[in-house]
Amino acid sequence: MRVFVTGATGFIGSFLTRELINAGHHVVGLSRSDAGREALTRFGAEVFSGDVNDLARLRIAAESADGVIHAAFNHDFANLKKHSEEDRKVIETLGEVLAGSDRPLIITSGTGVARSRNGGPAVEADNHVTSAEFPRAASEEAADTLIDDGGRVIVIRLPQVHDTRKFGRITNHMLLARKWGRVAYVGEGKNRLPAVHVSDAVRVYRLALERGRAGSRYHAVGEEGIALRDIAEVIGAGMKLPVESITAEQATEYFGWLAKLVTIDLSASNALTRQLLDWNPTGPDLLTDLRKMDYAAA
Repeated sequence: MRVFVTGATGFIGSFLTRELINAGHHVVGLSRSDAGREALTRFGAEVFSGDVNDLARLRIAAESADGVIHAAFNHDFANLKKHSEEDRKVIETLGEVLAGSDRPLIITSGTGVARSRNGGPAVEADNHVTSAEFPRAASEEAADTLIDDGGRVIVIRLPQVHDTRKFGRITNHMLLARKWGRVAYVGEGKNRLPAVHVSDAVRVYRLALERGRAGSRYHAVGEEGIALRDIAEVIGAGMKLPVESITAEQATEYFGWLAKLVTIDLSASNALTRQLLDWNPTGPDLLTDLRKMDYAAA
């Protein structure tokens, strides 16, 4: 299959590109830099030069693709609403190109946008919050519209994706620990984050491309939830910093924009994804990778 991939040179995208190529697919990777183009060439991918927000360029690339995986997203959380609305436009554009065909469009969301119906871990069938509640949900709102119009759209919800170098949101916990000289968690620290090793995450994308059902949401979750206290203790040991509990009132000063997220449980299930895609995560767990990372370079 000829697959157009946005974000092909990013952390997840670079693993995804190689996963697809190794499975026999022809990858056309989007890149806006010379370094990115060189990396894609090394991987064995075809290069398509352009920026993800250049909608005219996206149309050209998508028109000749058998399927599209949209893995790009700007994770500058200081401008989350702006970037989320840009992502909405990208998804709308890609969907317009693929409309009326059986060509799949796979988009990226996060388990954090899922609204758990029973107070337990979020499941694939849970609907998402609105973008007014959390801007990142704009991507799923755009997907909803395309699905309602008959598009073969599939949503991949990601948790914290990691290896020994990258840790998503948890990187901000490390930066704050260095800033304040201590590692903090709120209250008892029993609230949890879900996680997945990057090698497992990209297999979900590939399996969804090859056998995913239109309108489905899959959770690329390796671990349902890791307690924030356990994460803090591993970071503290690695950075040689004290670890302490703080109150919810103190969280605003310490965590800044993260304060709301560190007081809630964001656990997420993968049961339906495992069943429908015959997927079994096998990569290292989050705490193992955290223990192996180079904290001097963090």
